[in-house]
Amino acid sequence: MTEMTPVTEATAVKAATLPDAQTVTEVKHWTDRLFSFRVTRPQTLRFRSGEFVMIGLLGDNGKPLLRAYSIASPAWDDELEFYSIKVQDGPLTSRLQHIQPGDQIILRPKPVGTLVHDALLPGKRLWLFATGTGFAPFASLLREPQTYEDYDEVIVTHTCREVAELEYGRQLIDLIRKDEMLAELIGEGFADKIRYYPTTTREQSPKMGRITTLLEDGTAFRDLGIDGGITPETDRAMVCGSLAFNHDIKAILEEFGLREGANSEPAEFVVEKAFVG
Repeated sequence: MTEMTPVTEATAVKAATLPDAQTVTEVKHWTDRLFSFRVTRPQTLRFRSGEFVMIGLLGDNGKPLLRAYSIASPAWDDELEFYSIKVQDGPLTSRLQHIQPGDQIILRPKPVGTLVHDALLPGKRLWLFATGTGFAPFASLLREPQTYEDYDEVIVTHTCREVAELEYGRQLIDLIRKDEMLAELIGEGFADKIRYYPTTTREQSPKMGRITTLLEDGTAFRDLGIDGGITPETDRAMVCGSLAFNHDIKAILEEFGLREGANSEPAEFVVEKAFVG
């Protein structure tokens, strides 16, 4: 059950009171631990789908309290979308989770990140490996036409503890498959390129287990009808999750012969390290 707070005329615009201020236009609570929100986009902001920026609020000491957040909206969107966890005693998210349309946040318009197409060599199949809110950069890339121009197949794996935590990604992929603009740009069959593979680790669901285990024992490949696993000749991958998850997926990909890339030296897979520690 989701709850969405719409923007109204009374809350739409406030005079800038924060440095690098942007106005919240929509807030949606997905679970008691997850929410997404949209804000106005600075006219000068240019970014590549998959990058992140620093956003936040003023701390009690009057100084900006900032954290790295992937932009979940694509580079062509007029607004910016973010997907966040709620940490009740977290310095930032304990307050950020209470924002309402019309409120302001700080947004430093200096995007960076490794989960971009430029950091990968050309390939045929793209894997997007995410846990929890690590899905956010892929929410941007899945709405980016270049993703479907560059790859014949896009496999999205998303592992969460409970079924409700998958809902943001599930609804987004459903909308993307029906997106008329993407269908017009890429072709009517573009929706068939998306393969969605959600799993849960605690609550019962159609597919249980960590994606790392399902890759190592071959279950994921059998479920997806992929013979031979992952190969450096055809497969590319992006990874975004916890430190342990990133480490484990990286090791699996390297066992398959893939190399880690970067903006300065593209290769077969990339890992976002900005959100772990």
